[in-house]
Amino acid sequence: MPLHPKKVAAGLKACAHGGINYAEMKALGIDPDNILDFSVSTNPFMPPPGIKEIISAAPITQYPDSQCTGLRQKLSEKLGVSPENILAGSGTTELIRLIAFVYLRQRDRVLIIEPGYGEHEVACRLAGARLIKHDTTEKESFKPHVEELTDQIHRQKPHAVFICNPNNPAGYYLTRKEIEKVLVASGDGLLVIDEAYIAFAVKSRGSLDLINQGNVIVLRSMTKDYGIPGLRLGYAVSNNKIIDSLRPALPPWNVNSIAQNAGVYVLGQEEYLLQSLQQTQAAKRFLTGELTRLGFKVLPSDANYFLVKVDNATEFRRFILAKGILVRDCSSFGLEEYIRVAPRTLPECRKLIRAINDIVYAGVDTVSTPEEKLI
Repeated sequence: MPLHPKKVAAGLKACAHGGINYAEMKALGIDPDNILDFSVSTNPFMPPPGIKEIISAAPITQYPDSQCTGLRQKLSEKLGVSPENILAGSGTTELIRLIAFVYLRQRDRVLIIEPGYGEHEVACRLAGARLIKHDTTEKESFKPHVEELTDQIHRQKPHAVFICNPNNPAGYYLTRKEIEKVLVASGDGLLVIDEAYIAFAVKSRGSLDLINQGNVIVLRSMTKDYGIPGLRLGYAVSNNKIIDSLRPALPPWNVNSIAQNAGVYVLGQEEYLLQSLQQTQAAKRFLTGELTRLGFKVLPSDANYFLVKVDNATEFRRFILAKGILVRDCSSFGLEEYIRVAPRTLPECRKLIRAINDIVYAGVDTVSTPEEKLI
């Protein structure tokens, strides 16, 4: 008898992500070390000095602390919540799948906003849940009308609602009042607020103080804030009952010792973080201004990244990659005409603008057919 996977896994498509695809680079004969990567939305001015010494000092001959005691204590001090309300993960994506595994049953209805972070959908499908999608429009820069969103929640009564705030890939930020409306509409359902990019949203308040006002889980990413994607580090904040239900389902030693040590260290570099966020905003302003000057439609964004409208995102990515630069093709979000760009250092941002300027002025010679245009 042949072996078959579970129905929920059969035909499941992996979620596309930004970052360097090493197999692709090898096939194209491109050295990954020479790529300027604008496709990932991490802090380009992090990690802080001294991180290499901290990493090298990690006790790798011992098992890591399964409870992440030191890291959770440091997060507790920074966030103003009890360590018992914090669960550390090997990136927020691990925690997203954990939440779906623990709380979603076959055929449970789950509402997600489109476009949005694809791992929310993957996790829910793996759990066998039914997806309800709240579609947004280009006219509104892909930001939902909260009244329409809450009306849909009232009507369809999903078991859970997943929200990226700021949204990925559009970058808009739902205000505290808007999030509260969604929470009220969710009733006894679970509300997962993915705040992976909250540090980059100027004047954002966050939702941590909502964890005791309903079935709320807030997710945050240290990968993004501190520029350590290779270490994989994130955390969930919720009430004691939810955290206590999630913790036993985590794999033991899920956060390695190097990541835990690095996490404790970077949390103590608050001034360096604030300076880096200001530099990131300055680089973002430069990029959005220059791209607008070149004639591109740049959508408003509260995060560090932003959407840029091009005629064909896949082709545009291919052209710019030939110049050693990587941008995020948003076709996987259903946005075939958009790329997502996140700032790097100003000298690197200038290289991106020069490369795009070359493409723009090359005109139809850069596209596969005479009818195609980039902008």
